[in-house]
Amino acid sequence: MLDPALKTQLKSYLERLQRPIELVASVDDSARSQELMSLLQDIANLNPLVSLSQRDDGERTPSFTIGQPGEPARIRFAGIPLGHEFSSLVLALLQAGGHPPKVEPAVMAQARALTGKAQFEVYMSLSCHNCPDVVQALNLLAVLNPNISVVTIDGALFQDEVTQREIMAVPTVFMNGQVFGSGRMGVEEILARLDTGATARDAARLAAEAPYDMLIVGGGPAGAAAAVYAARKGIRTGVVAERFGGQTLDTLAIENYISVLETDGPKFAQALEQHVRQYEVDIWNGQRAAALIPAEQPGGLVQVKLDNGAVMKARSVILATGARWREVNVPGEQQYRNKGVAYCPHCDGPLFKGKRVAVIGGGNSGVEAAIDLAGIVAEVTLLEFADALRADAVLVAKLKSLPNVTVRTGAQTTAISGDGSKVNGLDYTDRASGEEHHLPLEGVFVQIGLVPNTEWLKGTLELSRHGEIVVDAKGATHLPGVYAAGDVTTVPFKQIVIAVGDGAKAALGAFDHLMRTPLAQAAAAAA
Repeated sequence: MLDPALKTQLKSYLERLQRPIELVASVDDSARSQELMSLLQDIANLNPLVSLSQRDDGERTPSFTIGQPGEPARIRFAGIPLGHEFSSLVLALLQAGGHPPKVEPAVMAQARALTGKAQFEVYMSLSCHNCPDVVQALNLLAVLNPNISVVTIDGALFQDEVTQREIMAVPTVFMNGQVFGSGRMGVEEILARLDTGATARDAARLAAEAPYDMLIVGGGPAGAAAAVYAARKGIRTGVVAERFGGQTLDTLAIENYISVLETDGPKFAQALEQHVRQYEVDIWNGQRAAALIPAEQPGGLVQVKLDNGAVMKARSVILATGARWREVNVPGEQQYRNKGVAYCPHCDGPLFKGKRVAVIGGGNSGVEAAIDLAGIVAEVTLLEFADALRADAVLVAKLKSLPNVTVRTGAQTTAISGDGSKVNGLDYTDRASGEEHHLPLEGVFVQIGLVPNTEWLKGTLELSRHGEIVVDAKGATHLPGVYAAGDVTTVPFKQIVIAVGDGAKAALGAFDHLMRTPLAQAAAAAA
């Protein structure tokens, strides 16, 4: 099942096991079951601490559990965890075998302190780059807390369940039979939802922090670069981020970051965080900014108020909150979000196998999505508002060569329809003739660009008509001590490499400001 190179790599990982682990397979005579047994036998043969047995436990077939001999297993994979989930499998093996996880001690303590039974079911697809974060976070909680168990289910393999439970986006998580959430979630976010007192404790802990010399809001490429450059100046640096990695977490292939021939978004995000953690930088993940309060006097402290009520203070602030997928804003979009309306073709595409879908958007992202989906679904209709596709010529040529793709230009989407529980169609108007059309379909993928995350800054900072933060050549805003970088700003060309350079530039600009600005008396007292 595993090729020699992968076996060698996995064998080196399994050498870190500190205690025996047991794999128990629930299989039948199907080809998929045989594939799973081949994979598990390969694993068991790599280390004597790993044992393998078969048991008909009435659970999903094919599936297997990972646990310690003589104890109830709390981790199960229903399917064959390869693709993006192979890393989840490896981590589950190591953590069940006693290898310490790479998480903060406070996070582990919080996980161990949880009370109450929680049985999680995670529906994922092997092509989903958002799913492993959720799977790995829940598996970690199951390892740390005996009250928690997790089943990870390949939605493409268990289509009947997906249809019955009306799952149209991955990852989708159930807890004790009820929907817990969908989309990317890290361990901190999951813990915050399970631990009802976490928000208040976080707020108190953050509010007690001494003022920073430089506080960066946002943990994407721009924020990470700013943090590295600030920390290298020897100043007190902090990062508050809703999710470290930003948009890169939702990116599949990255092939244009100079010096890195090819990587994927989650790996790139992990590398960003690892680089920042090489320095003395306080990282506060899972925190959303709610308001910016300018300094009351030159050299005073800028304040950032968070959603949890905490107020953090700094002599300078860099805003790097990035952007998010732009919505089409038509009736039905919000009602059927994650019920047929999706924004990530790589994640959710496999759930629409053999079905009819539409892609809204004729730029590179829209055309790439249509090409990707064409290999999975029955029919793809691409709708572009303009009179011609805006994607690169090579992509357009590839798109037009596909037999199951239809392109409609000059098409204005007017509504997304459904039966109350899931999407069943899309309405659009031909802009040239004014004729209205209805497309019967099961899925709609929106790919029409990005919108900056600046709603919380309206009325405080100067914003462009597109909602971007207006900055000068050094990344400075019109407020003293407040800088901005990356996709949230007016800097053209929203690219990772540009955001990284922007972050470095903003940090250098802010540091120059700190050197040239006398420390106000009130700020000195607060520090």
